[in-house]
Amino acid sequence: MPKPPVPPEIDAFLKRPNPSVLASVEPDGRPHTAATWYLWEDGRALVNMEEGRKRLEYLRREPRVSLTVLGQQDWYHQVTLLGRVAAWDEDALEDVDRLCRHYMGQPYSDREHRRVSAWIEIEAWYGWAAGRFWNG
Repeated sequence: MPKPPVPPEIDAFLKRPNPSVLASVEPDGRPHTAATWYLWEDGRALVNMEEGRKRLEYLRREPRVSLTVLGQQDWYHQVTLLGRVAAWDEDALEDVDRLCRHYMGQPYSDREHRRVSAWIEIEAWYGWAAGRFWNG
């Protein structure tokens, strides 16, 4: 599997507001997946969760993750990022606003619940485009 940094073509793909799925590990070892918004900045991925979410509990216990990013128009155009949570922001309403603006063009509407952000450091990646391995 290729190691970071990703090539410019993949960097540009990851900067778009593409759908994604975050995989974490449950306490019994089973995988847990959840659709999520992400931001790609400086070779890292930012994800944000409401404080009471199970995936937040799982990530705090086991920081290894996989984030699969799917092309908006073509889900067979995808990149999977493998890494670990390297940093936390415990009061992250500004981060969810940035995410919501990226995907929806406006700030996040729910101002009642506490938000937590996780920065994911990428250790390896792979991707597919047009039925072939995509390595930029």
